[in-house]
Amino acid sequence: MSVAALHKVEMTPKEYKSDVAPVWCPGCGHYGILNGIYRALSELGVDPLNLMVFSGIGCSSRTPYFIDSYKMHTLHGRAGAVATGAQLASPEKAVLIVGGDGDGFSIGGGHMPHMARKNVNMTYILYDNGIYGLTKGQYSPTSRPEMTAYTTPYGGPEEPLNPLLYMLTYKATYVAQGFAGKPRDCAALIKGAIEHKGFSYVNIFSQCPTFNKIDTVKYYRDLVGPISEDHDVTDRGAAMELARREPNKKVPVGLFYKEDKPTLDERVAEFVTRVGGKPDYDLNKVLDLSRP
Repeated sequence: MSVAALHKVEMTPKEYKSDVAPVWCPGCGHYGILNGIYRALSELGVDPLNLMVFSGIGCSSRTPYFIDSYKMHTLHGRAGAVATGAQLASPEKAVLIVGGDGDGFSIGGGHMPHMARKNVNMTYILYDNGIYGLTKGQYSPTSRPEMTAYTTPYGGPEEPLNPLLYMLTYKATYVAQGFAGKPRDCAALIKGAIEHKGFSYVNIFSQCPTFNKIDTVKYYRDLVGPISEDHDVTDRGAAMELARREPNKKVPVGLFYKEDKPTLDERVAEFVTRVGGKPDYDLNKVLDLSRP
């Protein structure tokens, strides 16, 4: 089910705040992303009773506590697997996953391609700050080689992973990128991701002023630039070319790719019908969990 089909409510962005206050460091980019989420939910009119938010482990994974919704703080790197099960069990609800670059592309990297290829109807917002912040500053899959950290005091020996190329390669059906310093732009991308029917991935650059001393707000402001208006968002090849990081060139932010195709829950429903069940399936009955 598309979020457009859900029961809508009139709520301001502030009304989506829970009773738990954010505890991130002053100047953390995650505040901008959270404000973007509040704004997107408000503009869509998402009923908190129809929203499920999942996370793994990390600074960004505290986000569900700050949103009025059903929520689950899961295991490190496993939010996607848990959220997939929840989406299949309750396909009538909107599903949001939040996490960081370490949670999503290190310990959770094995789950990312399968959420994308299965086209699970949910949105993954990745807070990309190029560092493990919660565990006090270790090198992550998106860290630049010149960044020093506790585990790499002389810099890193590896090239950083490109999240957008990764997700485009595994055929995510909505791929976008933003910068936390522009929460209104983030809100627009997140709104489009939640509206999208299928697996949507939004990568958002987020500064960590405590542990990542090189990817500052100024660095990101100078780094990013808007995607050209003539970019064809239905062309995966063009999106992959756009996603390539080239030295001394702006890194594009905006919508890279969008495609409509059947979602996993739709395919499961079709399968249930084909084997003699009802299309408005109850997953528990399909699996018959009561059997020994």
